[in-house]
Parts: sequence; C-alpha cells; structure tokens
Amino acid sequence: MDKIVGRNSVLELMRNGNREIDRIIIAQGNNHPRLRQIVSIAQRKQVRCDFASRRELDGIEATVPHQGVIAFVSPASYIDVEMLVENAQEGESPPLLIMLDGIQDPRNLGAIIRTADAVGADGIVIPRNRAAGVTTAAHKASAGSLEYMPIAQVTNLTRTIEMFKSAGIWVVGADGQAPTNYTQADFTVPICLVLGSEAAGLRRLVKEKCDLLVRLPMFGHVPTLNVSVATGVLLYEVVRQRC
Repeated sequence: MDKIVGRNSVLELMRNGNREIDRIIIAQGNNHPRLRQIVSIAQRKQVRCDFASRRELDGIEATVPHQGVIAFVSPASYIDVEMLVENAQEGESPPLLIMLDGIQDPRNLGAIIRTADAVGADGIVIPRNRAAGVTTAAHKASAGSLEYMPIAQVTNLTRTIEMFKSAGIWVVGADGQAPTNYTQADFTVPICLVLGSEAAGLRRLVKEKCDLLVRLPMFGHVPTLNVSVATGVLLYEVVRQRC
C-alpha cells in the first residue's frame, strides 16, 4: 500500500482519484473543514475512516507533514507513453508535454505536477531509474494535482524523444548556456519541454536530441533557478503565446 498525506491531497484523492482506498486515518479532535469534507465523502463512498491521536499519525508518517490525515491506497499507476501522446493529440489545443531528466527531489516533482495541471498540460514523462517517482512527498507537494496529471515512466529518454519527434512534437530543452532566449521560441506548435536534474541539468545525449535549447535569462548572483520554478516560467510562456 502507498500512503497519501495532507488535507488537499487526500481530498482530491477522494473526489477524483482512481486508486483503491484501503482506509483513512484522521487525527482525533481536528475539526478542519477539509477533514470534515474527507469524512463526509468517505461515508458516502463507504471508505473505512479511523480516528487516532496525532502522535499515532506522526508514528505512521514522520517525514512528510500529514496535516492530520493519512490515506492508505493502492500503488500509483503510470500511463503508457504511446497512449499519453495519443491522448494529447486528441485534445483541442496542440499537445503540451513535459519531460524530466533525472529530477531527484520528490517535492520538485510534485511542484511541477501542480503547475502542469494549472496550465492544462497533457502529461509528464519521467525516467524509470535514478529519478524521483510518485511518492508520498511528491503527492503532498502536488496538493492533489497528481490525481489529474497523467505520468509516464520510460526506460530511455532519448528514444522517447525520437518517438515524440515522429509524432510531430517539437522537443525544447532548457539549458542555461543556450543562445536562444525562451521568449524567442515558438510554443504555439505541439511541444515537449525538457528539464534537467537539480544538480547537473540536461544530460548530454538528451540535450543533443532536442530540436531547440532555450535559456532563462539570469541577472542576479545565483546562476540558476529551482527546476520547478524554471518549469513554471516556461509553461506560462507557452500559455501566454497560445492565449
């Protein structure tokens, strides 16, 4: 069983999640409105809902702030990458996909998922190995957005990029040394944005496979942005150009 924690995350799970919910534990004496909503939906859907002390909840999940609620659910499922592309191409707008090359921090992954949902992105592609996956921390950081965002896990990003190109999707990577400013790129066409890891950025082979590399101009003393912030800037540039 996986754990989902946090009031927003569990509430969205109850409203729209596709995972089987084994049970929910709520902190005794916590009368937060969202917790009352969770209890109400659980009763309506006949989901087991137990109450325990805050200390007991802390013992179950000590690393991620649970905000007085923990849900035990079936493991996360990932969408097939071919199906992800097919679904994106059937939408009203040109496809907008995000590929993450080795993001290590699940909180960054969750923040990216949250922004991707906010702009109506079609899905996210992550590596199967050496990268953050759909964990308790990622779900919490997404504030429940993970329940709406299709995510594909692949073994080889470069092969996936080639598949995207064959499907008519323009692959644009973010690189601090790129000669092209991100506002100069045409994001009105079908797009896959590729963002690299927190420490190393895009790997060489992934970078070489991109159709275009763009940079975010930096004017301060720190040379880079947090990857989730950079993703947000790029996604809203896509929105700006398409609106």
